[in-house]
Amino acid sequence: MAAQGILAEIGIEMSRFRTHSHFASWAKVCPGNNESAGKRKSASIGQGNRWLRRFLVQAARAAARTKDTYLSAQYRRLAARRGGNRAAIAVAHSILIIIYYLLQRRCTYAELGGNYFDEREQEATVRRLSHRLERLGYTVTKRVA
Repeated sequence: MAAQGILAEIGIEMSRFRTHSHFASWAKVCPGNNESAGKRKSASIGQGNRWLRRFLVQAARAAARTKDTYLSAQYRRLAARRGGNRAAIAVAHSILIIIYYLLQRRCTYAELGGNYFDEREQEATVRRLSHRLERLGYTVTKRVA
């Protein structure tokens, strides 16, 4: 039902939007930025189509509860640092960008998988996890299997 509501609100014609950023800005599901002189101030995402945002956040929260998917991994990473509501808006933004490219290119969705972030930066993941084990009192030796 969320997919039907989203398509009803945005339509299927993406040519009116120059880029995915323009589309996210139109929908008011883009990250706010209020920085001046190196100070980051709070910024809201703004007023937009409330029905579209509700559908997107509903889809984001449903995607967060799935197992071993890219969107659930993104939600967990962000929720640990920023909180659940901000993570839901960020995942809603990602869903909107995915919808933009699916409608623009007329293709199907290819799932990246839940371990996408770990595979993307393997050395950083190994370094982070080895430091975590060392803090727990273990001695870590790295060896490629």
